[in-house]
Amino acid sequence: MTDKHARNFIDGQWVDSATVTTSLNPATGQALGTFADAGAAEAEAAIAAARRAFKQGEWSRDRTLRSRALFEMADRMAERRDELVELLARENGKVLAEAAFEIDLTIPKLRYYGALALTESGRAAEVRPGLYSMTLTEGAGVAAVIAPWNSPVVLSVRSFAPALAAGCTVAMKLPGQTGLVNGLLYEIIAATKSLPAGVMNCFTESGNDGAPLLVSSPEVNVVSYTGSTMVGRIIMGQAAKTLKPLSLELGGKSPMIVFDDADLDAVVPVLTKAITTFTGQFCMTGSRILAQAGIADELRERMAKSLEAVRVGAGDDPASEMGPMIDRANAERVDRMVAEAADYAKIVVRGGLGEQAFYRPSLVEVQDLDARIVQQEVFGPVATFEVFTDEAEAITRANATEYGLAASIWTRDVARPLRVGRELEAGTVWTNTWAIVVDQFEEGGFKQSGMGRLNGLRGLEEFQETKHYVHPAPQAG
Repeated sequence: MTDKHARNFIDGQWVDSATVTTSLNPATGQALGTFADAGAAEAEAAIAAARRAFKQGEWSRDRTLRSRALFEMADRMAERRDELVELLARENGKVLAEAAFEIDLTIPKLRYYGALALTESGRAAEVRPGLYSMTLTEGAGVAAVIAPWNSPVVLSVRSFAPALAAGCTVAMKLPGQTGLVNGLLYEIIAATKSLPAGVMNCFTESGNDGAPLLVSSPEVNVVSYTGSTMVGRIIMGQAAKTLKPLSLELGGKSPMIVFDDADLDAVVPVLTKAITTFTGQFCMTGSRILAQAGIADELRERMAKSLEAVRVGAGDDPASEMGPMIDRANAERVDRMVAEAADYAKIVVRGGLGEQAFYRPSLVEVQDLDARIVQQEVFGPVATFEVFTDEAEAITRANATEYGLAASIWTRDVARPLRVGRELEAGTVWTNTWAIVVDQFEEGGFKQSGMGRLNGLRGLEEFQETKHYVHPAPQAG
């Protein structure tokens, strides 16, 4: 075991917890260090500190301060970028290139919202002679952020950066599976000298005592959650008691629709990455391959060879193309889903369990849209292979699940992506590519993949209230 110990950061102070938990490398099972494992007491302290900072400090009214703090935080993260990449690879299991991808997405996001903090988009008008109206936005209050373990740095920043830019203060819970990565992020936050005490409060929890308080507390004004659809429904029910606004980015079953005229030389490498990136533990994983009948046989064969050739190994091994899953229990869960699918589907590539948390990618051919492996999010390196005949069937199949986070269309026909994309029930539709995310443009889900939007201007608005001022002009004389 190393001597690394990660603590919580609340009200500008480092806080330990009564429970100390050991973090393990999912590739080796070896201890990486320990972290303070928080609960209800830390959640309550985080909420109280955020409430004081919002009410008593200048943060909510000083947009220049907010911008400066976010730019400074980006600088602090850039200084420790390589540490974050290495630790993500070891604790989370991402291969080094994917860990770098996560951090390199995060730093510009902080700068984008640092710039956006200086903007305003209210309206003003003389609505009738002598009567003036205007609208201004202000921070909603205390924002609760709950982010998942699969990409803890970028997904937490995606929520708390716009919250801070809007003028909110934050109480944030991150998961125990990445306790050491969380602790390093907290160190970066603590090193941001422009950030007043109590504005950003962070704790790590492997249980479920603190997180529900972030949702149910009347002292919290808005909640931003990224995670499973099942938990999102629970949060929505809890938040209803205080009518809290919610931003929820939930599960996905992204269809990758490949038409007969697609360039398979371009398709196969991207679809392989769409299945194996983050070991399939990604809300936008390309977990459903929809192949038009004319190219289905060739695509099936090429995808099988490509998936079987993926080099699986430790995240911090430069030779690895896919790392382990987050833990052995999740690898076994995925293996059971594939084994059960053999009763009703054709297993084209049978991945299977390795040592520790390793799981090789699988490809399952199925035509029944009601099949469990089609309808349920696997959250692992597993894709279904489905054959369609024409555009109408492709659209029907793509829309057949309760999810609607993202989709991808592969074709040489320049008109088809807009024509088909218009009919897809998905928040993001890519053409001849996958997993392109742009800070300036919103992302989020249709149907059971969530509500609200993150990134872009809408991402800021999720954490704002709009106030209408009515101002009669003084009478002359």
